[in-house]
Amino acid sequence: MDARDAELKKELDATLQARRELGDEYESALVDSFLEKVDQRIDGAVERRVRRQLAEQQMTVARDSRTPKATDSWGERFGFGIVSLVLAVPLSAIGGGVGHLSGLVVAWLGIVGVNVVQAARVNPGLFGGHRRRQEPDDAWED
Repeated sequence: MDARDAELKKELDATLQARRELGDEYESALVDSFLEKVDQRIDGAVERRVRRQLAEQQMTVARDSRTPKATDSWGERFGFGIVSLVLAVPLSAIGGGVGHLSGLVVAWLGIVGVNVVQAARVNPGLFGGHRRRQEPDDAWED
């Protein structure tokens, strides 16, 4: 029995004691008062449970929105790599022509950076990241 049950038992005992002292004519008012307190207790428990379930659903939606989509297929990754290499030719020419060796290095750092970001987006655990361990469902219990 937790503290809330003990408090409710104390309320019931007080209601019964008041009924003994006041008599039968106040019985329905005392019962109504006690039932109102029980209703408030039930409403509070239901509200906490609904808020907890809503928070769990929002967390699930937030987690799912950060995971890679199933549409990240091999063809999309291959196409991204081909487009990256095709664009590398003019970027290398421009970087090398304008900035010589340093321009060429900057152009290729940009190309590599874009490809690293794409690889990390498609495969989150690729660069040493690891997924958080899921907490057991009973961690949310009252």
